[in-house]
Amino acid sequence: MKFNKIVMIGIGETSLDSVYWRKIDALGEKVVKLSKDSSEIEKQLMDADCLVVGFGVKVDENRIKNSPKLKYIGMLGTGYGNIDANYANSKKIAVTNIPGYSREAVAELVFGMILDHIRELERAKQRARKGDYSDSGYFVSEIKGKTFGIIGLGRNGSRVAEIALGFGADVRYWSRNRKKELESKGIKFEDIDVLIPKCDLLSLHLALTRETENFLNEKRIEKIKNDAVVINTSPMELVNLDALEKRLVKGDMTFILDHSDEMSEENLRKLSKYKNCMIYPPIGYITKEARIAKQDIFVGNMENFLKGSPTNKVN
Repeated sequence: MKFNKIVMIGIGETSLDSVYWRKIDALGEKVVKLSKDSSEIEKQLMDADCLVVGFGVKVDENRIKNSPKLKYIGMLGTGYGNIDANYANSKKIAVTNIPGYSREAVAELVFGMILDHIRELERAKQRARKGDYSDSGYFVSEIKGKTFGIIGLGRNGSRVAEIALGFGADVRYWSRNRKKELESKGIKFEDIDVLIPKCDLLSLHLALTRETENFLNEKRIEKIKNDAVVINTSPMELVNLDALEKRLVKGDMTFILDHSDEMSEENLRKLSKYKNCMIYPPIGYITKEARIAKQDIFVGNMENFLKGSPTNKVN
């Protein structure tokens, strides 16, 4: 069984390896690839039964209404906040995403970024390259014994929690649902507004949805502990940027992010002014292992839907 017409929006040639492009070609009688700003989108969707999208592509109620033959919407990523999954469900349209493909990659990056900062690794490398091998002037700290908070104990967050335990941190979390199996390992649940002020290290791991947008709001940003390090490897829509900038101006906390590809140039310029804001390229998911897993799940979701056994359905 095949889709009659697959429309792909915002998924460039380099997003998938050639073997996966061939698999997708085999899943549809016709495959149309469009950029996010193409003027052809609405026209091409009128007779499409399959829509697959990359980051930043909005699939709102109006777009779904104007796609009367649509049966399936696939997200090439984990966060599906730009897709109106509830409305799609009311039209009996399946929406799928790709959970967990970069679990190890993201968790390892979190600690890479933390260690780079608290151990001043970049500064040490730069000094050594200039021939200065002195150990003087460093003001570094350890993860062990620190209160390590995690917001969102899903696949990525739970792996970060496990690694933090290995470092000897006091690991606490807030998540929409309690995780008793992880609590049995010593990870403590806290109410979100109790958790935030306690944390020396705070890592965000929430998918972007209507409910989580602006989750780290002005009130919560004000509660962040002095000298805390906040790491966000989730979409920056979770964070109130105006409130974050107000806190960065004070210079009493550090914010680290890697979803820079999804931010406007204006917001990147705004945050990059501050030495206590470290902005990384979106490298959390680009290990060779994660890339293969992502493509396998993405194509597998489409194949399984056609077989009548949809996987990773979010609505």
